[in-house]
Amino acid sequence: MGLSSQAVLAQENSAQDTGATLETAEPQDPVITVLATRNPSNAFDFPGQVTVIDRAIIDDFNASSLQDVFVAIPGTTFDSGPRRTGDAPNIRGLSGSGVLIFQDGARQSFISGHDGRFFFDPELVQTIEVVRGPSSALYGSGALGGVIATTTKTARDLLQEGERFGVRLTAGYQSVNDEFRVGVTGAGQSSDGVWDALANVTYRESGDIELGSGNTLPADDEIVSTLFKLTARPSDALEITGSFSSFNADSTDPSNPQGANVAGPGNELVFRDITSETAQVGLNWNPETPAVDLNLVGYYTNNSVEEDEVSSDRIADRQVETLGFLLDNRSRFELGEGSNLTLTYGGEYYRDEQTGLDTDTADGSRGGVPDAETEFVGLFLQAELTLDSLGPIPGEFTFIPGIRWDSFQSTSDDDTFEIDDDEFSPKVGVSYKPIPELLFFGNYALGFRAPSFNEAFADGAHFVIPDLSAPPGPRGPRFVTNEFVGNPNLQAEESETFEFGVGLQLDDIVSSGDRFSIKGSYYESDVDNLIGLDVNIPTGCFVASPFVPPCGSGPAFNNVSQNVNIRNAEISGGEIEFSYASDSFYARGNFSSIDGVDAGTGEFLEGVLQPDTIFLDIGQRFGDSGFRLGLRSIYGTEFDEVNDPLDTRGDYLVNDLYLVFEPESGPLKGFRVDLGVDNVADADFEVVFAGVSQPGRNFKAAVSWSKGF
Repeated sequence: MGLSSQAVLAQENSAQDTGATLETAEPQDPVITVLATRNPSNAFDFPGQVTVIDRAIIDDFNASSLQDVFVAIPGTTFDSGPRRTGDAPNIRGLSGSGVLIFQDGARQSFISGHDGRFFFDPELVQTIEVVRGPSSALYGSGALGGVIATTTKTARDLLQEGERFGVRLTAGYQSVNDEFRVGVTGAGQSSDGVWDALANVTYRESGDIELGSGNTLPADDEIVSTLFKLTARPSDALEITGSFSSFNADSTDPSNPQGANVAGPGNELVFRDITSETAQVGLNWNPETPAVDLNLVGYYTNNSVEEDEVSSDRIADRQVETLGFLLDNRSRFELGEGSNLTLTYGGEYYRDEQTGLDTDTADGSRGGVPDAETEFVGLFLQAELTLDSLGPIPGEFTFIPGIRWDSFQSTSDDDTFEIDDDEFSPKVGVSYKPIPELLFFGNYALGFRAPSFNEAFADGAHFVIPDLSAPPGPRGPRFVTNEFVGNPNLQAEESETFEFGVGLQLDDIVSSGDRFSIKGSYYESDVDNLIGLDVNIPTGCFVASPFVPPCGSGPAFNNVSQNVNIRNAEISGGEIEFSYASDSFYARGNFSSIDGVDAGTGEFLEGVLQPDTIFLDIGQRFGDSGFRLGLRSIYGTEFDEVNDPLDTRGDYLVNDLYLVFEPESGPLKGFRVDLGVDNVADADFEVVFAGVSQPGRNFKAAVSWSKGF
């Protein structure tokens, strides 16, 4: 993700030329994607599935976390349950290290078995882009499921033409967890437009979560998020950006905050301190020559989760630091009337370094969190060729072949062993428009994911269990420890994906200036060497019998957990996304379906499959009054593709109502009021198999005021 792409997108958003917002943009404006090809282009024309969510849509959700917004993106879920501290995104059934996350072009590499990895405040985000399907040809290791990229606000998103300074004040409340938030944003620019700057601070405080089941999920959060961004444009050809953002959360919840977990033995109540910091510096040089659109980005991220047990002096910490650099360039050539070629090429280097701490161990090491680092070097090349015809065949053809080479090396501090390898990741996309309104597309891609340092080098204690084979002593039952064991033979996960689809886009169908767009696809993926955790516990731990193996701790008794390449996964699915927008009415919706089996055993893929879902968001504007009324609905089918019948989940229907007042003129211009009720019927339902219901009925209110000078 480069600065050039970000700069172009920011400028176009500022001028209201992207049309990604159904509620506010002109219907005829195209939606622009940057992530899909590293080159700003029409999202509808991309030979694959990409969704762009802009600021107006985020505002309409009155989002408490970005998880709230992802229902508008087909093929995506969050696996973690309602607690914000455990947010874990999933794309097309793959999660964890199978999904790449970027913020302003900086990789977010924090991965944890029980902690979240999605530490962004919605108030700081201007756009969200999600590419679904393997994207290793451009982004390297980890993009098996897809890529998520957030772009933070800039001064130009707040300031109108001719304004030197601007301010935005926000406040909001939601009842389901008694969350209160306030935020302030300030922006300024020089009179000649050479310099501009933005600063934001947002504070959130929330408590226990009321679930649709009638139960309460204990939680206690305080979050402070900040953003500082400075941009210089010393010439028309040069733009330099520097930014720093932070997410600091203090919470009190179980050590494993995901699902229905509550504090207890083995899952102690902890004071959790989450720190996520991203510093980025970027340069874009785009002189008046089609051969150069150069982008240079350097970044540093620091993500850490510290847990202080309430009942003891134990402190456990996990920290991941990432340092990275990206250099890419776009060269554009006109090959003739209606025929164009864009070459995108460059290189990338980044290093992830992890440290773990546990004050309960003799050496301070933390089980499952090895001190280790991984280095990646990547080179990539992509061509975008557009032809107004192909020989005698009329219509527009687009060919997008690309390839990337990556080399990686992972080492642990104890030098037990290392893992190194290199991979080529090719991809080719083809689209055909026989008429401007109709699109046929297909793509083929190979993707890979290198083993993480946690998977390769994990050691130390995993969990403890009572030894039922031994009679209880004076102090109660005897406990034994299951221990992590590293695996030097882990292979990289590899995927092969075919995808085919069709799109239709029509203008002026009901009223002048309206637009209807629909795009759908079917995909099939084979994933080899899928990495999973193999947990072994001696049978003798559970029965008092001399005829079974003895029970004990660690490798001597095979009481171990080890990451292994366990299966070949076959995943297939379909996605449909549509939108309609006119002067008075808008609608947006999607459909997602996914199937998958273990090719070796024929069993369903646990943790991959989800219910089929339908999402719909419709709204009506009431003339020039500034009022808008909307309804969001999501339906999930009964989920019975399970290996254990007890894991079956029922279908669900959830409806949200929202009302927006945002006058475009008069003395109240700049004010916005949002009122809404999520889960109006207080439905009791589960989205994923996390053992916990989703939040119940939620009354929401927010007010904001923006003013430029």
